[in-house]
Amino acid sequence: MEKCGMYLGCNIPFKAPDIEHSFYKVFPALGIEVENMEGATCCPAWGTAPSFDIDTWLAISGRNITIAEQKGVDIMTGCNSCFGVMSEAKHMIEHNKERKQTLQENLARIDRKYLGTSKVYHTAHVLYQMIGTEKIKEKLKYRLQDLKIAVQPGCHILWPSEVMEVKEKNSFEPSILKELCEALGAEVPHYSKLNACCGMGAMRSTNPEKSLGLLKTKLLSIKEECDPDMIVATCSSCYLQLDGGQKILHDKGEIDFEIPVFYYTQLLALCMGFEPQHVAAISEIPREEIIQKIQSPERRVN
Repeated sequence: MEKCGMYLGCNIPFKAPDIEHSFYKVFPALGIEVENMEGATCCPAWGTAPSFDIDTWLAISGRNITIAEQKGVDIMTGCNSCFGVMSEAKHMIEHNKERKQTLQENLARIDRKYLGTSKVYHTAHVLYQMIGTEKIKEKLKYRLQDLKIAVQPGCHILWPSEVMEVKEKNSFEPSILKELCEALGAEVPHYSKLNACCGMGAMRSTNPEKSLGLLKTKLLSIKEECDPDMIVATCSSCYLQLDGGQKILHDKGEIDFEIPVFYYTQLLALCMGFEPQHVAAISEIPREEIIQKIQSPERRVN
């Protein structure tokens, strides 16, 4: 069984632990052993260390990467920001001799050394490239025929693509999440705001009005062009915005609809037959009705 170091980041364990539970259900069942990265810290996100001191950022990110290196595993993270931050840190370390030297000096103070032996993957990459859609299909207990999904890949898994070791073939026409959802039997139509930002991140805390305005634009595009049964994301920040931000817009009367939201591994776990209370228990937009449809007898794989 292949191993990956599970880098959880901040949002998932603190705000969406059911997503975390879905990782530990899905990946071992698909042949990927999940190795905990004990001692890992914040990635750190763009609005923190990377915005004021590059060498501090690289020391923190570099140390996180060395945890996986010591275990002899690649990194797998479910957060787009964590994936983007660590990918860019790894790229800078390996392409800037002065920065790398400073990093090694900083790491030496805690008896660590950056080796560059661990790749940085997103959970979507592991599912798509290491496991593959055919194996996913083989493990399904429920298929999503007649259900429609609007996907949200998110920004930091797509750009800047030149720093990523693992990425889409074309970041402006992302297809990985679409194909992963199609592997579950669902229809996944295109919509015009697919690549638009959801408004999460620092904007949500510094300019909530603008943040929710971007989300509203995206949600209206999804509703009017797709009218899906659910939205599926592979970014924890996007998930929290599409779910929680959507409720704010609905409660304020700015939208008159509610679309259930899932992180991909939650939906996959449901399709693999895992109990909803373990893998999809926390949300602002109600999901009970769509979960019943997903795990209904008529969708059961014979």
